[in-house]
Amino acid sequence: MKYTKELQIEPGRAICYSGFREGQMPGGKVPTYEEIKEDLLILHKHWKYLRLYDCDVHAEIVLDVIQKENFDFKVMLGAYIVAEANNYGCPWGGTYSEKQLEKNKISNDTQINKLIHLANQYPDIIFSLSAGNEACVDWTDHYVPVDNVIKYVRMIKNGAKQPVTFCENYLPWLDKLKELVEEVDFISIHTYPVWEYKLIHEALEYTKENYYAVADTYPNKPVVITEAGWTTFSNGKGICPSNVSEEHQQIYYNDLVDWCEENDILTFVFEAFDEPWKGSGEALEPEKHWGLFKVDRTPKLVMREYFSNQLVEK
Repeated sequence: MKYTKELQIEPGRAICYSGFREGQMPGGKVPTYEEIKEDLLILHKHWKYLRLYDCDVHAEIVLDVIQKENFDFKVMLGAYIVAEANNYGCPWGGTYSEKQLEKNKISNDTQINKLIHLANQYPDIIFSLSAGNEACVDWTDHYVPVDNVIKYVRMIKNGAKQPVTFCENYLPWLDKLKELVEEVDFISIHTYPVWEYKLIHEALEYTKENYYAVADTYPNKPVVITEAGWTTFSNGKGICPSNVSEEHQQIYYNDLVDWCEENDILTFVFEAFDEPWKGSGEALEPEKHWGLFKVDRTPKLVMREYFSNQLVEK
């Protein structure tokens, strides 16, 4: 597949990693060096590529651990850009004061410059850079106009040598992001059949439809999947509880990985570990349960054939 040649990377399994445990969250308490080392010891035998979302303290520690412990990971590092315009269509709130939006623009500039700094600090670890995450889709609460995203992509390209992308739901790439396609080195899409009311037996075919809709529209641009996964619990809001379980996750993961490896499609599975800080305060909130491992780092069904408590190095 063209992405391996054009991006000069080797085939390998990829996963989204965020190490926040009980009582930890972005902007608050972060995982320690030893906690992140423990996570990477779990992941390093099975995955080659990690995706990090933000240039925060968590990301700095992850990169430090990889370097000092000599882990063989390659990282896609993202800048998490926040709202620069109001999105009145967001169902969970996407409106801000003009003063806040101006502050956000300053914050985003800082975030992009931090991304460039880390890219140059860790050139042998960071293999690609993302100018943002789900900031242009219709339902986002951190909406950034496409022209502004293009500005950030150009800033990154001027300051760092790694290939640059933007991570977004598959749908905006088909129309809204056409001008952005010309700027990025490769396209990064997200595909979540379970959020679009697909049953498990429909899931892989729907992911294929999402992928090829974008790939066929831009045949000269590599397309990477930067998020695809299946949650294991739901409170019934947006996802039917009967459509999620560890058994469903196992089926989708195995089907997804087999298809991607057969077709040489770099795909970051969402995600490594459950994150209790996400979403609502309800225990069955689906956002908390996408991990292939529980928050206590024990493997869910999909990973039990590869991992056990005894197999995890401490």
